[in-house]
Amino acid sequence: MNNIKFLQPGDLLMVIAPSGTLRELSTFERGVEIWKSRGYRIELTPGFDDRWGYLAGSDENRVRQLADALNDPDCRGILCVRGGFGSTRLLEKGNVAEAKNAQSPIPDAPCPMPHARFPMPDSHSPKWLIGFSDITALLWNQAKLGVWGVHGPMLTTLAAEPDWSVDRLFDCIEGRPLQSLQGKGWGGGQATGRLFPANLTVASHLLGTPYQPDLTGVILAFEDVSEAPYRVDRMLTLWRMAGAFAGVRGIALGRFSRCEIDPSIPSFSIEEVLRDRLGDLNIPIVSDLPFGHEGVNAALPMGITACLDAASGLLICGDKSQL
Repeated sequence: MNNIKFLQPGDLLMVIAPSGTLRELSTFERGVEIWKSRGYRIELTPGFDDRWGYLAGSDENRVRQLADALNDPDCRGILCVRGGFGSTRLLEKGNVAEAKNAQSPIPDAPCPMPHARFPMPDSHSPKWLIGFSDITALLWNQAKLGVWGVHGPMLTTLAAEPDWSVDRLFDCIEGRPLQSLQGKGWGGGQATGRLFPANLTVASHLLGTPYQPDLTGVILAFEDVSEAPYRVDRMLTLWRMAGAFAGVRGIALGRFSRCEIDPSIPSFSIEEVLRDRLGDLNIPIVSDLPFGHEGVNAALPMGITACLDAASGLLICGDKSQL
């Protein structure tokens, strides 16, 4: 995150749909208007509203949207329409040389696109990429894509954010200091490291692939939605067995929305699962932070140095002196 070139009103931002198909037209339009009201020029990438099953168009179309935005010298930032599923397919299609010879696993699907790596632009500064949820796969590969990432509200969710959260997003991309976030500290002291915000499910499906980044010295920030406690248990157990927590310095936990199940079914609560699977890692942990689905989704810069204080329950994006 060194030598960052921040955005400013007047910059051109391109809208892409790398994941699920657009279903929330009115909230999408309101999100676009918020960016325009802040002085940004917004360009809708051709095909952003396509549909192929649950995806926002074919893999070829979605790869082309991303590649065009990355390589447009006038584009300064990339705004994602929504999450869902699909961004990991872009990583696969954008980096597998044999893709043009592969057979589609889905009957009657469009033919896989020819090999099309995402070249890192060298003629202009990296772009900003803004999104969360399924966009985790792209954010965690920001070095490969040549972007600066923000885990934050997308165009279909931005209008639901309170004013302070909207302001925080623009503070983040325009270079102003970010306020600390207050959560619930579990004890374990303090930690400083690179911040890796993520949807737990998407991040878990990157483990052991070429798209899993080096997690040494990072502070993980997890959130999720609609995952029953046993499924969260299964994912965190995978992290443990894979040794993926070995170099992690701290964990910040956001909102786990709709993760409780019918009370008539025997189960642990989601909090019990998180404490059971994470509480013995002997690293600072802070929970109940205001980011994630179905509630305030405070913007978190990807890769920035962050400080986590498990005594006071604070997550600081930036200067440790705020602790």
